[in-house]
Amino acid sequence: MKLLTHSSELPGSNDARDFVGKDHGAELTLILVDVPTGHGPNLHRHPYEEIFAVHAGTGTFIVDQGQVVAGPGDVALAPAGSAHRFVNSGTDRLKLTAIHHTPEFATEWLEPFSPAQQYWSSQPERETSS
Repeated sequence: MKLLTHSSELPGSNDARDFVGKDHGAELTLILVDVPTGHGPNLHRHPYEEIFAVHAGTGTFIVDQGQVVAGPGDVALAPAGSAHRFVNSGTDRLKLTAIHHTPEFATEWLEPFSPAQQYWSSQPERETSS
């Protein structure tokens, strides 16, 4: 088991890099996010909770019918099965870690991607659409 992986070695782009736990002998999966204003994933859900640790910038998180604005040091939660998304609602880049409590992704996308959002599907085989 490799004990250190640099983010540049992970699949994805400079906007979102995927650390898939099962590929590294780990039980958690992470997305390292660094997106400009107005960007973020479309509405989706998982059969497990997703936790967002915000490191820099400001993000608006929509979870089912609720909405919260989070900044550096905040942790937002999307419970298992909830429809959720976030968007960089600030003026600086939004940097966060999205923590998936599973060794591999299980995502149901509830809205289609635009061509500009393809960085969210660096591993299309993990994605499903309704």
